[in-house]
Amino acid sequence: MHISDGILPASICLGGHALALGAVTLSSLKLEAREIPRMGIFSAALFSISLLHIPLGGTSLHPGLYGLVGLLLGRRSIPVIYVTLLFQSLIFQHGGLLSLGVNTIFIGSGALFAWLIWDILSLQQQIKAVIAGFIGLIVPAALVSVALTLLSYGRGMLFFMLLYIPAAVVEGLFTMLIIRFFQRTQPGVLRR
Repeated sequence: MHISDGILPASICLGGHALALGAVTLSSLKLEAREIPRMGIFSAALFSISLLHIPLGGTSLHPGLYGLVGLLLGRRSIPVIYVTLLFQSLIFQHGGLLSLGVNTIFIGSGALFAWLIWDILSLQQQIKAVIAGFIGLIVPAALVSVALTLLSYGRGMLFFMLLYIPAAVVEGLFTMLIIRFFQRTQPGVLRR
């Protein structure tokens, strides 16, 4: 779901960097030292899960777990996603340094929507986890699809989002399993 370098105009990339750095700064305000190890663990987990590639529809997808990170870290998910995308860009050429800001905003939006769903909906935690996991992946896919369509890459880019629906369902179910694990082992990790 990363947008590679060279696809977006430089002006959009610069705007994306400004927004992403602002979001990282705001979401890091009043960061406590005890939060940093947890954020590092999640960044390593996101980086590691991105190594799994699943062939689908002429392309490949990889799990993101953005919904899970959003519901467990809340606003702190933005710096985690930024660092993860930076390392993916440097090591595996997923995305790119120029498009890093835009990718952070798109993927971070999925995590933030998942966090909102987790905090706002009055449902059982396992149901909220499925929805948050689904939203955490489908929102970035939709944003990428819409952006590429608006940049005249063709209406076929909207098909791109459809490829992510099965992956988002799997992410939702996987998020629920992890939440069930935390409910049994460390319920204090979960909010509400």
